Amino acid sequence: MKSMLIIGMGRFGQHLCRNLSELGHQIMIIDKEEDRLEEMLAYSEEAKIGDCTNIEVLKSLGVGNYDAVFVCIGTDFQSSLEATSLLKELGAKYVVSKATRDIQAKFLLRNGADEVIYPDRDIAMKTAIRYSSNHIFDFIEFTDNYSIYEISAPKEWVGKSIKELDIRNKLGINIIGIKKAGKEHILPRATDFIEKEAHLMVISDEESIQKLIKEMGN
Repeated sequence: MKSMLIIGMGRFGQHLCRNLSELGHQIMIIDKEEDRLEEMLAYSEEAKIGDCTNIEVLKSLGVGNYDAVFVCIGTDFQSSLEATSLLKELGAKYVVSKATRDIQAKFLLRNGADEVIYPDRDIAMKTAIRYSSNHIFDFIEFTDNYSIYEISAPKEWVGKSIKELDIRNKLGINIIGIKKAGKEHILPRATDFIEKEAHLMVISDEESIQKLIKEMGN
């Protein structure tokens, strides 16, 4: 269990608060608008009304005591930048700030953010990839070059073992899981067979997975 501070209870901040709470973490939330805080009280240990561009407000929070601080201020980038800078100045251990554009990310990283996230861009990318093919069911960016995809098993693979397919050498794609009937088998053995209607969790670069999907007929 970790202790988290979330600054800004817009849509993203609220979703983040709910999800972290469900994972069992202790959450402190703060926003300038009282009504935004009220609907999130059930998911947080503490809530406070305040402007986090005010250094005295941040001092009162004891920002250095949290494992991570999330700056989720929505449309006011200047406030987000000021809060990020002040947090680091006051000794916050790890600051994660929200951005909508690359230029914002550059300023945030230069002014104290340890990490920058792009929730709108990331969900747009995930949605585009998910609905661009009937064979892709989920997508998680792993690194700049590789991602994890949940795909349907190509007909040509059904009834063959992972070793027999040898797709790692042939296609540069690694099978890291098999899902069927809602059950997941993580890190399958080379001797495991691909069954009909199974979903495969694979790790691949974009070029290799797109080549495979094209061969499957989108």
